[in-house]
Order: sequence, then structure tokens, then C-alpha cells
Amino acid sequence: MIDIQTLHPGLANWLQQSLDCTADQQQRLFDVLQQRWQQHNHGDLPRWQQALQSVQGVGGRQQGWRVDEDKLMLGKARLSGDQKTELVQALRELMPWRKGPLSLHGVHIDTEWRSDWKWQRLQPHLPQLSGMRVLDVGSGNGYFGYRLLAAGGSGVLAVDPTWLFVMQHQLMQIAAGPANNWVLPMRLEDLPDSIHGFDMVMSLGVLYHRRDPLEHLQRLQQHLRPGGLLVLESFVLPPGGDMEISPRRYARMGNVHRIPQPSLLMQWLQEAGYSNISMVDINRTSVREQRSTDWMTFESLAEALDKNNPALTVEGLPAPRRAILVAQTSDRSRRI
Repeated sequence: MIDIQTLHPGLANWLQQSLDCTADQQQRLFDVLQQRWQQHNHGDLPRWQQALQSVQGVGGRQQGWRVDEDKLMLGKARLSGDQKTELVQALRELMPWRKGPLSLHGVHIDTEWRSDWKWQRLQPHLPQLSGMRVLDVGSGNGYFGYRLLAAGGSGVLAVDPTWLFVMQHQLMQIAAGPANNWVLPMRLEDLPDSIHGFDMVMSLGVLYHRRDPLEHLQRLQQHLRPGGLLVLESFVLPPGGDMEISPRRYARMGNVHRIPQPSLLMQWLQEAGYSNISMVDINRTSVREQRSTDWMTFESLAEALDKNNPALTVEGLPAPRRAILVAQTSDRSRRI
């Protein structure tokens, strides 16, 4: 039997105290988690587990992740040469690192994404975060969860089905100590509908991976409290041209299903039952924000763009641009 309380410390208490989940509602979630962890047979699991063991106790007693000059950092300890070598080796066992950047005891992890840039674009449009309960869908390693906690959030429940990202978060948790930021190894569709009442739900970079965007938007709404806030980021098309495209491949990705014009994306939100919809940012992704690094050595955005015309992807489609929208649920949102 997997000990869910050890893997996700403090989760049960937070569900009860912050979301008013009953024992039965918690058990539904824990049953899903039991199944997911028991089925975890990834070939790299032994290597990942060894990496997690290697960081225990490194740097001594920790005070948790902090934001310093817009950087997510842990620890001030000066490690010996051997300790630093062992830490770097453990972190490299969990490559590629995609969301960050991060700094652990002076080891800088230059991640594929400059997620701090996205946070800078997003934060001015968020409400006062003090005490907010947040659901982060497609969270990756939990980077944005730590940023939300640093800004005053009460707790962040995150879901992501990619085992590598879950294990990265486990390492970050072991290194820093428990925090009200949990990355659960599941899809949004696996999260029981009874886990709801969040003040804010974030879905960043997920919608275009869904064949039915309306279904995804409606499912997100089921987990929000009435009047709660949705923060959505998705690909959009440049002005003019088709209202939407359904590419077989896009920027070398094979699972991008629908990319709309901004106006159509707002229409989808209206059809899904949201109100007070605002498009607060549109940004063409640059090769400075998403790129290969020593911590993500695979090909990245630069290789997905036309070498002769970076305004196009290698498939001849408009280069990636991302919109951030915020919207509210109805005060009378229906609950399942």
C-alpha cells in the first residue's frame, strides 16, 4: 500500500480545513492517487528515486522556497565541493528541467522556459492572492505554485500526468521541506468533481492539447467556487486569416488540436459559461524565453521555427503566440 500522506504531506488536512472536503471526498481522491502511484513503473524510476534520496539533508534545515529578486531560490548554505557535485548529479538525473529558473544552494538550473517572464506578465492581472485556494492544471514541476504561495496564496493543488515533472516536484519538496503546494500525478479528468471550491483555477498551455476546448473549459469551471476566477493561457493566431486552424503538427508538436483567433477564444469562454472575460496579454514567444540550455539539452523553439522566416513554424504556420485571459464563473455555477 502506497502511503499517500508521506508522498503528499499535509494534503489531507488542507483539503479538510480549506476546501471543507469530507472524509468520503478525500478518499475518492486518495483512491485515484493510490492507483496512479501503484501503476508507476517508469523505467527511470529507480534512477529518479536515487536522486531524491541524494538530496535529503543537503544544506541542513530549510526554510522553504523563497523569491529573491524574482528568482525562486532555496538555501544559503555553502556546500563543500563533494556536496555540490552530488547535488548537481542528482538534479541532472531528473533532466530535462522545463519550468523555472531555480536555484538550489547556489546551483542554478537554467530551465527551458523563463517562467519568471510569464509570471511577470501574469501577476499584474491577478487579484489579491492572500488566502486564495488555487488549482493549477498542467503544472509541470510546481514552479507557479511556489510563486503563488510566495504571493500569499493559501495552497495550490496541482495536477500533471507527466511522471518526470512529478518527481522533480518531489525532489523540490524533499530539498525544501513540505509546503502547501502539491503536484498530483493525474490529469484534470482524473480529479474527482467533489474536489471543488477553489478561488482560482489556472490552465496554462493546456487548452490547445485538448480535442474539445469547451469540454476542458467547462471541466475547469466545475472545480471553481461560484464567482471564482479562471486564468487561461493558450496559443492564438495573429490578426487576419482563418478564425482557427486544426494542424496535424504545430511547431514540431503532434498533439496541438485547435488554435483560434483571440475573438474565437473569448467566444469559447462565453459558451462555456464564463463572464467578465478579459484578454490581458498577447505575447509572441521568443527564442530567449523558450530555448535549449545545459539543463534541457533537447531541441526547443528555435528548431521549431522556419530558419529563413522565424515568423513561421517549420510547418509554414504562424509562429507561436500566447494569450492570457482571465474570466469569472457565474455566482450560480452549477456543481455536479
